[in-house]
Amino acid sequence: MISSISSGEEEESFNISMRPSTLDECIGVGELLEKLRISIAAAKGRGEPMEHVLLHGPPGLGKTTLAYVIAREMGTSLKVTSGPALTRPSDLIGLLTNLEDRDVLFIDEIHRLPASVEEYVYPAMEDYKVDFIVDSGMHSRTINMPLKPFTLIGATTRSGLLTPPLRTRFGIVHHLDFWTEEDLLARLTMSARMLKVEASDGSLEMLAGRARGTPRIANRLIRRCRDFAQVKADGRLTPEVVDAALRLEGIDHMGLDELDRRFLRTIIDVYKGGPVGIEAVAATLGDETDTLVDVVEPFLLQIGMLARTRRGRLATIKAFEHLNIKYVPRDDASLFEPQ
Repeated sequence: MISSISSGEEEESFNISMRPSTLDECIGVGELLEKLRISIAAAKGRGEPMEHVLLHGPPGLGKTTLAYVIAREMGTSLKVTSGPALTRPSDLIGLLTNLEDRDVLFIDEIHRLPASVEEYVYPAMEDYKVDFIVDSGMHSRTINMPLKPFTLIGATTRSGLLTPPLRTRFGIVHHLDFWTEEDLLARLTMSARMLKVEASDGSLEMLAGRARGTPRIANRLIRRCRDFAQVKADGRLTPEVVDAALRLEGIDHMGLDELDRRFLRTIIDVYKGGPVGIEAVAATLGDETDTLVDVVEPFLLQIGMLARTRRGRLATIKAFEHLNIKYVPRDDASLFEPQ
C-alpha cells in the first residue's frame, strides 16, 4: 500500500500511473539496479529493512520512482514527504512513529530539512529511536521512543548542501545522470504502449532526442504530442506531427524550451556573454535562482552551451551558434578557469 503525505498535482498523478512496478521494468539507472537487487534480496532474506538510500541528481530522472519500486519490491508501505514540509521535530516524529516494520520513508529535497529536524533523523536512522524533551525547566524530562526498523530514502538535487553527518548515514549513495537517447526511446515506447498511442518510425526517436535526457520530460512531451495528433491529425504520431507539436510547445531541435533560450539570451545580450553571477541572471529574468540552478543549468552544462567559471556563468560558442548570434571571442583566457 502506498500513501502520499504531500499533495500531488495532475502531472505528478500521471507520472505515478506511468511508473514501473518492479526493478526489472526500470530503465536508465544502470549499475544502481544491481546494487538494489542485492540489497533488497539480502534484507528480505534476513527479515530486516533495506539499507538507507540517498539518490542525488537533476530533477525528473526517477528518484521518486525508485522509492516506489523499492517499497513494492520489499512488500512494504511507502510514506512520501519532503524536506520543506517537515518544519518542526513533531512533524518528523509523527511520521516515524506511524511506520510499520520495514516500511520505506521517502524524503524529497532532503537537503532542505531544518537543522532542528535533522538532529532527530540521526538516532532514527542509526538506532531506530527518537529522544524528545517534554515540559521545560526543572520539570523537563527526556522520553525515549523506540521505532520500528525502517528504510529512509532521501532525494536531492543539491547534494553539496547535505551536512556530512547526514550524508554518511546512508548505506547506498548514488548519483543519477541524464538518460541516453536509447534509454529514453525505451521509456517512450513503453509509455506509448500504456497510452495506446500508435507511433510511426522516427517519431519516438525524435521525442527522445528532444527530451533533455529526462524521462519526466519525455512523458510530458508524449502526452502533448498525443493531444496534438488527436486534434490536428489522425491520432497517429509521425515525425511531422511530433515536430509540429513540439514547435507549438516551444521545444527546439536540441530540446531547449523558451526559458532555456531566455536564460542564454540574457547572458549574451544583457551581460555580453558573461561572466555573470546566477543571482544577477535570476533577477533579470524575474525567476527563482533555485529554478535556474536545478532545472535550467544542468542540461545546458551537459550539452556544452553554458560554462561555470570562478567569475560567473558564461555562454559558450555553441550557445551563440544555436541562437544564431555572432560570437565575439574573449581575450581573457582566465575566464574559463573551472569554478
